[in-house]
Amino acid sequence: MLVDIHTHIFPDKMAADVIDKLSRISKSVAFTDGTADGLINSMKHTNVDLSVILPVATNPHQVEKVNNASSTINEKFSEAGLISFGCIHPDYENYSEELHRIKSLGFKGIKVHPIYQDTNIDDIKYLRIFEKAAELDLIVITHAGLDIGFPGVIRCSPEMLHRVSNEIGNFKFILAHMGGWKNWNEVIEYLTDTKVYIDTAFSTGKIIPRADSQWKIEDLNLLDESQFMKLFNAFGADRIIFGTDSPWSSQSESIKFIESLPISTKDKNKILSGNAEKLLNIN
Repeated sequence: MLVDIHTHIFPDKMAADVIDKLSRISKSVAFTDGTADGLINSMKHTNVDLSVILPVATNPHQVEKVNNASSTINEKFSEAGLISFGCIHPDYENYSEELHRIKSLGFKGIKVHPIYQDTNIDDIKYLRIFEKAAELDLIVITHAGLDIGFPGVIRCSPEMLHRVSNEIGNFKFILAHMGGWKNWNEVIEYLTDTKVYIDTAFSTGKIIPRADSQWKIEDLNLLDESQFMKLFNAFGADRIIFGTDSPWSSQSESIKFIESLPISTKDKNKILSGNAEKLLNIN
């Protein structure tokens, strides 16, 4: 089984507008049309068996609506290899009740995004959510590091994440973008001695720019093999999980990057499937 732990889709009627808006903000291209069918087609071409969809509530009023829609995705597309996590917002007052509902609906975990949710990851509003999620054995995936659409905004640094890990202890905590997008030296400094997992989403190779955007060549660079191997050696194969951030990275190219690494087949399989299967409790 090949598992992509980090993907996004949008409702068919709004996907084109959302993709256009986010593409202009990020100045990068999308690799699918942002719909469920677009992701499924990508999976068929790349032999991805399971993609995990990560919804984000950008305000507290969206939480229940997004979770209801995500539950429908699980009912409709699970046989096609799509499952969705739930979402929560740090300003959502009934977070404990909603996390219990998320668990009862069969979600495996939740996604948070400190930059979109305008709250530091080590704020008490997140910490109490993480404590309850740990109690319910829910996976927590957070955006980590900088964000391509919000230059210079710091809401989830490796140092902050280290404090979260110390405060909450050992729980199922996945840090997207190799622990901190474009903060990768600090990831090794602050997070190696924690129990967190890191995913590979939108972190390898190069950003593919829009034709109408202007980038400095050096800013397009993400992790190359040498840089990735520093993180691999720091965290080990058991704590790295394959993800793409589809539609913002190519599933095909992301898989090729992992398969080309100078590591054992056993370790590649852990990254591409085994670690996710264990966390998701897939038999």
